Amino acid sequence: MKKITLLLATVLFSVAGAFAQIEKPVTWSYAAKKVSKTEAVLYLKATIEDRWHIYSQNVKDGGPVKTTFTFSPSKDFSLVGKTAEPKAIVKFEDTFKMNVAYFEKSVIFQQKVKLNKGTTTVKGKVEYMVCNDRQCLPPEEVEFSIPVK
Repeated sequence: MKKITLLLATVLFSVAGAFAQIEKPVTWSYAAKKVSKTEAVLYLKATIEDRWHIYSQNVKDGGPVKTTFTFSPSKDFSLVGKTAEPKAIVKFEDTFKMNVAYFEKSVIFQQKVKLNKGTTTVKGKVEYMVCNDRQCLPPEEVEFSIPVK
């Protein structure tokens, strides 16, 4: 009897787990390219599933959570300027009752760094929020580590 109960419980939790998949409509990838002996460009790419979008770094207060990059301090490098982004789509969203800037499909953010050392690893985190026409997922924070060689 114990074996049957255990088997039924296992099947029940397996089926329930299959229906409770956590949505992950955004995946991040990273790269770095040296442009000189003392400078490099970091590429932070978000690949976004169809019908979803993430928000620009330039969203006004009262709107969705904007994409924010935080770089861990290091003696090996220093940031040059702000993180750049391509031209965003700007549309009025009823949810926020305002015009918002966002990206669909994919977006590549770029950050220039001045190198104080020949090779290093740039670490940090990105916080972002992803929405579609029906829902927004809670803001997410993803850590990254980008080797610069």
